[in-house]
Amino acid sequence: MIKTRPPLLEVEGLKTRFYLDEGTVHAVNGVTFTVRAGETLGVVGESGCGKSVMARSILRIVRPPGHITAGKILYHRTIGNQRESVDLTKLDPRGTEMRAIRGLEISMVFQEPMSSMSPVHSIGQQIVEAIHVHKDVTKEAAWQEAVEMLANVGMPEPQRTIQRYPHELSGGMCQRAMIAMALCSYPDLLIADEPTTALDVTTEAQILQLMRDLQHRFGMAILFITHNLGVIAQMTERVIVMYLGRVVEAARVEDIFHRPHHPYTQALLRSVPRLGQKVHGQRLTSIRGNVPNAYVIPQGCPFHPRCQEMRPGRCDRVEPPWLQASVDQWVRCVLYQ
Repeated sequence: MIKTRPPLLEVEGLKTRFYLDEGTVHAVNGVTFTVRAGETLGVVGESGCGKSVMARSILRIVRPPGHITAGKILYHRTIGNQRESVDLTKLDPRGTEMRAIRGLEISMVFQEPMSSMSPVHSIGQQIVEAIHVHKDVTKEAAWQEAVEMLANVGMPEPQRTIQRYPHELSGGMCQRAMIAMALCSYPDLLIADEPTTALDVTTEAQILQLMRDLQHRFGMAILFITHNLGVIAQMTERVIVMYLGRVVEAARVEDIFHRPHHPYTQALLRSVPRLGQKVHGQRLTSIRGNVPNAYVIPQGCPFHPRCQEMRPGRCDRVEPPWLQASVDQWVRCVLYQ
């Protein structure tokens, strides 16, 4: 079923660099993937693997000294009855066309909503401003739209809550307000960057259910970024696994959990706590070592210093190829040559 959906976003060989006095940070290093219309694609990996920078690159909001140095970001949109493709890397980040796409056709929910929203403006003022950027409507009409969207995201007493400030809301309510702001233009693609970070388990479950309901209602695609494999299992249809700025495995979500191929994916799954583990005296499995410094990426496979399957003379010298390991499953590892 996934294959029958037309591609909405195609990222090809994307590279984003940060040029600092200490050296060059290879934040995103040749990432390629496709998001299809109406689907949920998961992006998983440890902190520092380039997930958020990749998302910001798509929206062209990477701040200097960060720059996209290579690759394409092809956005396929429908205008009237015509379907056209736009390479977002060719657009001026502050230009009219990119500003029209950002927030209107592609929106983003940032992590830590308390710090992402203005503390000196009510949530109503912030949502109304987002509406005015893309729609020529009166202030009263924009305010009514904001109230309706807050109701759509399950905000209690939206007529009253819309006048409150972020610090007056709980974490879950603030996240709902952030989602309402992102959805006020009914985008084709929603990028959710760790949308449940710092929320308690009950609130997290409510936000995830809310996003599923809204996706079904509005028919949008979701690029869901997280380090939580449990959330990946709940929310996504396909998954890409990132490590040190690269995609090391891509597969359907059931294949990632039941037939992981890349040693890094296998290590991530082993590190997930399981019920009864402490009762039986088993220690939590961890991935040895740390993510290497992004200034100097190891030669060969970037994961080889931490890999239990490392082959001397190959993994530390040869850059692993992108191979098809099985149907709908691709892996970047010399073990499958």
